[in-house]
Amino acid sequence: MRVTGDNDLTFGSLVLRTLARYPDRTAFIWDAGELSYRATAELIGRMQAVLLEHGVRRGDRVALLSANRVETWCAGIAAQLCGAATTALHPKGALPDHESQLDDSNARALVVDTHAFAEAGSKLAARDGLRVFTLEPAEYGTNLLEAAAQAGTATARDLARPEDIGTLNYTGGTTGRSKGAFRRHPALVATTVDILAEFELPRTPQYLAVAPISHVSGTKVLPTLIRGGSVHLLSGFDPGEVLATIEERRINLTLAVPTMVYALLDELQHRSADLSSLELLLYGASPMSPTRLAEGMERIGPVFAQLYGQTECYPISYLPKADHDPTQPELLAACGFPITSTRVALLDDAGNPVPAGETGEICVRGPSMMDGYWNQPEQTAEAMKFGWLHTGDVARADAAGRLYIVDRKKDMIVTGGFNVFTRAVEDALTTHPAVAMAAVIGVPDPRWGEAVTAIVVRQPGATVDAETLIRQVKELKGSAHAPKKIEFTDALPTTSLGKIDKKALRARYWAGQSRSVG
Repeated sequence: MRVTGDNDLTFGSLVLRTLARYPDRTAFIWDAGELSYRATAELIGRMQAVLLEHGVRRGDRVALLSANRVETWCAGIAAQLCGAATTALHPKGALPDHESQLDDSNARALVVDTHAFAEAGSKLAARDGLRVFTLEPAEYGTNLLEAAAQAGTATARDLARPEDIGTLNYTGGTTGRSKGAFRRHPALVATTVDILAEFELPRTPQYLAVAPISHVSGTKVLPTLIRGGSVHLLSGFDPGEVLATIEERRINLTLAVPTMVYALLDELQHRSADLSSLELLLYGASPMSPTRLAEGMERIGPVFAQLYGQTECYPISYLPKADHDPTQPELLAACGFPITSTRVALLDDAGNPVPAGETGEICVRGPSMMDGYWNQPEQTAEAMKFGWLHTGDVARADAAGRLYIVDRKKDMIVTGGFNVFTRAVEDALTTHPAVAMAAVIGVPDPRWGEAVTAIVVRQPGATVDAETLIRQVKELKGSAHAPKKIEFTDALPTTSLGKIDKKALRARYWAGQSRSVG
């Protein structure tokens, strides 16, 4: 276990302290209503009483399966105040993924949003040894909201200890089987402090949570509340609804993955919206096309900032609004400056720092990083070799310290003896005005070993042929980077986290073959 120093503040204590500070303000708003800071604290207290009554104790794991609902967020905090760890099932995950996560985490309890996940909840509730709580009346489990109402007045108590595991979050699984990264309470507090210190949050945020708050979107909930703001919850992503909500509720902060930003930009081609209230649009989780980012700054305004981090450590770096400068387009390829509390090094395969200007794997140390992978000591040792957390991302740094990710280490293509970074090819492709999105992978080739192959989505109504795009990549990046083949498609597969699923794309070509990275 990592030494945490004298910080004995748990995440739950920080939440309760925050809610007590602004009792009469509105904490959460959604289509059906709103909840004050005081009422949020009271609901957490009543939920904790129910969980304790049903045997949830320190060291347990409590799983959550829900759309964006304040009741689920409160249930998660209540579980952590009991000393339990929460493990969020991704709302876009498949049932086998949920079952695998419940098995791997050995979850004792499950909270289900039965309005959104009635069928999945019913199947998961049939599992032996799992205590199920529902948020609506159901034919299975305990109705948590009804039980909380019957609990009367119950003040929340922090029964957790700093050394307790607070969250057990599972990786997106883009490069293999999903792993459970566990983090203790000081790491969760450190993430909140880093966001408040580094991100350019509005003074009183009106935060629109569109992406699932069970994942990275949720890390902005407590910082918003600490600043006395309100969290506006949407249960799903619809670009028209997002634009209308920003306009109507005067939203000044939101977060989106690049595919969401693209959809918003496409929507703005057909309609107008008053987005003047928006001060900060955070984006991350996967690379964004520099061309479309420039389009976003033109259509939406100078409100973009990039976050970079992983399930294993968040945040790692931040690219501020000032560096989203149309007169310095080269900066749009950066993922930002390292977070002040986090030490970052670019290392080679032997664990040595690379020379200035050269590429190396981003490796980090800091208070917000995981303690390890749940029940996977070998994978933990591999991820933390040489005393650093290895991100798997290859990057270079400029003289000012900005990081530029050139590729995922496992995505790098070795073709004809040359190393080709797929991110560079994708950026070259998306500079063409007819290209909306592009994914580049290596496919087996008897001559080249791996052949650079691009799967391209055209802009609606646009036309461009493969030869034109191949020629453009040659001109921008050289012949080694030029795709040997380009396929056109209507859409690219994505993971539950909204990242382009290159594992699914590679499966078409690599069935029965192994792939290694040189």
